[in-house]
Amino acid sequence: MSGALRVVLVDDEAPARARLKELIADCAPQVSATVVGEAASGREALELLASIAADLVLVDIRMPQMSGIEFARHALALPAPPAIIFVSAYDEYAIKAFELRALDYLLKPVRRARLLAALERARALAAPSGEALRGLERAPRRHLPVAERGRITLVPVSDILFLRAELKYVTIHTAQREYLLEESLTHLEQEFAEALVRVHRNCLVAKSRIRGFEKGEVQDGEQGWVVLLDGCAERLAVSRRQWPVVKELAAG
Repeated sequence: MSGALRVVLVDDEAPARARLKELIADCAPQVSATVVGEAASGREALELLASIAADLVLVDIRMPQMSGIEFARHALALPAPPAIIFVSAYDEYAIKAFELRALDYLLKPVRRARLLAALERARALAAPSGEALRGLERAPRRHLPVAERGRITLVPVSDILFLRAELKYVTIHTAQREYLLEESLTHLEQEFAEALVRVHRNCLVAKSRIRGFEKGEVQDGEQGWVVLLDGCAERLAVSRRQWPVVKELAAG
């Protein structure tokens, strides 16, 4: 990075953002950094990053609707993802998770000396890896990020009818439209095991949308079980391998 660091602040509390902005200004004699934007939520921050260039994001971890870690995972889908420093009120024990994954963080209340050190290191920071971020938060994401024309569209997991793997993409099917996602169906199955169930090697369906099963044509005239989903006209084939697992849902 050359020139002044372009920084975005993300925190649902305005006083916390104001405090960081003041501290960054205080660090100016040692590190040239400029706050180019502020956001009160992860969703707002993603919209902001689609319209401005930023080198670094300081993001609070605990925010309603979307944690700072989930925000960081979505930000990776941006064409030029920024470096990220997490701001946290976690205790020292919890912070070990960040240290083990070489992710930078600031403990609240943020002190000038610690912020200065973080800003000095920020020029060498890259965007965090998806694997490192997955290891920080056990709770599944509430949204899936879809890159569309340089912007991130957030698809609520609660809106998903089913996911289907096609070539290198996964297609997200909702009642309104379809989206293309560059993620592994296997990873999605693991992350959303409570909400989604595999009915076929290439398809996961939302458990809450299942309204029943019936016999039908599954492939080339072959008969088998298909799953019926609320809000979905398509009947999805259940493979013989998955039927014993899916049948338990039908029994429940």
